[in-house]
Amino acid sequence: MKQLHKKKPSFLYTTQSSPCPYLDNRIERKLIAHLKGPESDILHEKLAQNGFRRSHSIAYAPICNECNECIPVRVNVKEFEFNKSFKRNWNINSNLESQVLPPHATVEQYKVFKDYQLSRHNGSDMSNMGLYEYTSMIEDTPIDTYIIEYRFNNNELVAVCLTDKTSDGLSAVYSFYSAKYSKLGLGTYTILWLIQKAKKLNLPYVYLGYLIRGSAKMNYKKRFRPLEELSLDGWKKLK
Repeated sequence: MKQLHKKKPSFLYTTQSSPCPYLDNRIERKLIAHLKGPESDILHEKLAQNGFRRSHSIAYAPICNECNECIPVRVNVKEFEFNKSFKRNWNINSNLESQVLPPHATVEQYKVFKDYQLSRHNGSDMSNMGLYEYTSMIEDTPIDTYIIEYRFNNNELVAVCLTDKTSDGLSAVYSFYSAKYSKLGLGTYTILWLIQKAKKLNLPYVYLGYLIRGSAKMNYKKRFRPLEELSLDGWKKLK
């Protein structure tokens, strides 16, 4: 991501520094692009292909001093194959019903979100989000975004995935699930579902955000091979 220092981007941008949420004793520095105007979807797509992630109406990328641990990664949908573990996960969750919806927040979603945060990330900024902040996270988007709900056949909502769509893939913005069903591997299932959805839409990639060396929380992304990483030479297969 250091190439961003070489030339000022043509879009409206700012920088932001804060304590790193993944690595101890590190300061996270982000380049932030503001997605505004009629061509925000085009800008977002170009930025996503260059390692940016979206949150609300901004796209951001790490430009941390003396740290290159955040590696943008994406799944090569055409080459991806289910291994035994993935097949088992898919079969275990075969009774889930999915529905693709416009990005509208509901109280029902928020309850699942809050349950997930308190069980997995208690004390984090996101665990302190109220319904208003959650609604903003879901609905404040200037691009093609939808939310996927996963329910048991008794209509109980158990998982949610906020997803962006571009011309070359789907981008998993954020997903969460009910803590009482953590043994079902719902985080893995939502990614497998996106891969299958991208295949049906004839989209080549599923963007998973950043693989962070040294962060156990982010190591799960290595499982979805063949995985591509963004380097100074462009996208290439992750070794």
